[in-house]
Amino acid sequence: MTGSEPTSDEPGDASLKARAGRAVGWSVLSTISARFGTMAIGIVLARVLGPLEFGTYAVALVALLAMLSMNELGVSLAVVRWPGDPRRIVPTVTTMATASSLVICVGVMIVAPAFAEAMGNPAATGPVRVLGLSVLINGVVSTSAALMQRDFMQGRKAIVDQADNWLGAVVSLALAVLGWGAMSLAVGRLCGSLAGGLLCVVFAPHRLRFGFDPEVARRLLAFGIPLAGSSLVVFAAGYVDQIMVGHLLGPVALGFYGIAFNLSGWPITVFSKPVRAVAPAAFARLQHDRPSLNRAFLSTAGLLVGLTAPVCLLLSGSAPALIRFVYGEQWGPAADVLVWLGVFASLRILSELMYDYLVVLERSRAVFCIQVLWLCAVAPAVYTGIQVGGLRGAPIALVAVSLVVVIPAYIFAVGRTGVGTVSLLGRFLPGALTAVVVFGASTLAVRLIPVDLLALAVAGLVGVGAAALYGYRNRHVLRSFKETSVTESPRARPGVGQAT
Repeated sequence: MTGSEPTSDEPGDASLKARAGRAVGWSVLSTISARFGTMAIGIVLARVLGPLEFGTYAVALVALLAMLSMNELGVSLAVVRWPGDPRRIVPTVTTMATASSLVICVGVMIVAPAFAEAMGNPAATGPVRVLGLSVLINGVVSTSAALMQRDFMQGRKAIVDQADNWLGAVVSLALAVLGWGAMSLAVGRLCGSLAGGLLCVVFAPHRLRFGFDPEVARRLLAFGIPLAGSSLVVFAAGYVDQIMVGHLLGPVALGFYGIAFNLSGWPITVFSKPVRAVAPAAFARLQHDRPSLNRAFLSTAGLLVGLTAPVCLLLSGSAPALIRFVYGEQWGPAADVLVWLGVFASLRILSELMYDYLVVLERSRAVFCIQVLWLCAVAPAVYTGIQVGGLRGAPIALVAVSLVVVIPAYIFAVGRTGVGTVSLLGRFLPGALTAVVVFGASTLAVRLIPVDLLALAVAGLVGVGAAALYGYRNRHVLRSFKETSVTESPRARPGVGQAT
């Protein structure tokens, strides 16, 4: 099958416009409801388990994220951007993803004790092994999830996410109350993954099939291996801070760091993740129309920065009051970390969108080089930061390296695709200035108002209000993104591995 062959399963342009718009809406609704619905359970778990048990689970979570970064060799993304009927490649993708995940799962079972020991917490061995089973589930259902993303099935994906989050959270809470400690979180995550995976298979537009086509496999490997390598480097660069905190400062410090890291990820989950669930497929449909693709990217980037940066810096400015009010005095040291991780989260959202854009254009080499550069810079920076500033030094190092190395490198790489650097920076500026104002206002509110709840209410009103106002004033951008993302038929898209 060539990249220009027509397909019989592609819906019409008008249908695609409607489905892309609904996909964004469902993604936002699902993400917000899942996060706010499980937030209360997470708070209870933090108060019940305490920093030490949370630190033990954080060690296992780092291992899980490392496995997920390479578990299906990056081949499932090919399903999203395949130019023709994806049913041709689904059996091969499923077989390759499952086989690689099984190998990784077995490997984790073997090395779990050594990893936990290196992280300074041998008690994490059991949770690491339990979470290793989640990797196998993820590999088996990765093709089904990619098919749902390709067809903008965010409504059903919302059901999958709700089952995953709620079941996992409820099981974790029940086991924590029964005294299972860190293992309660690992078992809950495994149960959630299993439930979500089963629903993914049921809801996918094509049934789960295994098979192997050598020609397809070669094309998939050529496309996926650079991405898998890049994803592994992304993981190492993204979690070297937690690895070093656990190794150098111990599990209690990692527990503090993990709570702050989770809180800083809220804007990413609520705003960035829903857009990233739709953007790659939407960008892929414009590959053959570079001017339209560039406009869509610029609009999306500007909107994301304007919506997320103020919320990220709201977390930074209100960190002391937020940690005390939500988690209690015992978690106080996490506030010093959250101040800087909030800033880093805003930079991370921006870099992830540029990452997606470059992947869609098959600039895998550029993405890989940037991630290697990031890793080479951040590892010594975080180590030095911890040695000099203790727990607070790690996130400060992340912000410094991101501002000086990573963001400029991404902007340079995106500029080489035809997106003007001045235009890109111009899209970032309004949101960045808004975020600075929100940070100042929230910091003043926390310092001047002695009652934490009242201080958080004032700071939240400013931050959320600023983001909402920005979104309202730029509502045409989101509407334009929905419409232009699928204006062109995907039939003319180049195939995996073809030049763009």
